[in-house]
Amino acid sequence: MNKDIKYWVGFNNIPGIGRVRLGLLEKHFEGLELAWKASPGELKRAGLDSLALRSIEQWRDKIDPDAEMEKLQHYKVKVVTCNDEEYPKRLKEIYDYPPVLYVKGALLPEDEWCLAVVGTRRATVYGKQVTEEITTDLARNKITIVSGLARGIDTVAHRSALEAGGRTVAVFASGLDIIYPAENQKLARDIMERGAILSEYPLGMKPRAENFPRRNRILSGLSLGVLVTEADEDSGALITARDALEQDREVFAVPGSILSPASRGTNHVIQVGEAKLVRTCSDILEELNLTTVARQIEMSEVLPETETETVLIKQLSAEPLHIDEVCRKSGLPAATVSSTLAMMELKGLVKQVGTMNYVLSREMRQEYRVRVD
Repeated sequence: MNKDIKYWVGFNNIPGIGRVRLGLLEKHFEGLELAWKASPGELKRAGLDSLALRSIEQWRDKIDPDAEMEKLQHYKVKVVTCNDEEYPKRLKEIYDYPPVLYVKGALLPEDEWCLAVVGTRRATVYGKQVTEEITTDLARNKITIVSGLARGIDTVAHRSALEAGGRTVAVFASGLDIIYPAENQKLARDIMERGAILSEYPLGMKPRAENFPRRNRILSGLSLGVLVTEADEDSGALITARDALEQDREVFAVPGSILSPASRGTNHVIQVGEAKLVRTCSDILEELNLTTVARQIEMSEVLPETETETVLIKQLSAEPLHIDEVCRKSGLPAATVSSTLAMMELKGLVKQVGTMNYVLSREMRQEYRVRVD
């Protein structure tokens, strides 16, 4: 282990000591241990301004680097500095890259091929559906999904990647010992098993409001591009999209209804040319020139087994349809429709989205070449 690692952790616990100031200390001293023990005069000669000097003077005596390392070991958190081979290469390309990352799980070389998927916390049925479909295809094409573990679109993106057998990375706006939101504790554990959770914030840091915009630059910085599947005009997801543009990353967005507030943000960034319109995973793979390396999605052949199932399939598409409307269109009794749809859902032929609204599964839409445009 790098003998200076505990001093990287120590300085990372001091407010106002980021990449630039750590760089000055590295350049002036032979190691961060010397910098940690240096006098105010020596720190000033290293190039630190009065604000940084005051912060170090205020905090250094309160921080025990050895105790911090013991705490990290207790929580099984690994420290990766910007000088380490394991530090994500693409993240280091951005101007304001974090000097220290705290990681649980594993960052693998294949995670360089990753895409951030973000959106509103107040996702609609439509937003969840398109996020699941596109993210599933991306994961099956060996694209690692990066998101922020938030409610709504982020949660759907992570879960879809895992259910597709893919990898996913969650970037926290808090220390890794604080799972936010709390209801995603199990999801965070699942992500650690087939990916990683990471943060630039030390253990104990609560998810303050100002941390989230800062966190978003890491989401985009790690990734080849950012996909916004559903977002209002004031959504934090659009901050991630703007970060991506500043970092020279690609930005993609899924259009939505002009009547839906949840799609005002995505429709706007498409309209003004800040994002490329996306309808399927292929739109992203082609734009990023990944079609030659992405594996084909293997669709299992699923066919209706009874005449009733065949009738119901003909009524359904990618657009949600309420069970009452299915009854009306098919002319079948409500009890028959209800029991058959329940059995078809178990077999993966249809899916319930929202309360008693059904759509054809993706496999069935491909089998029947149902047009959704």
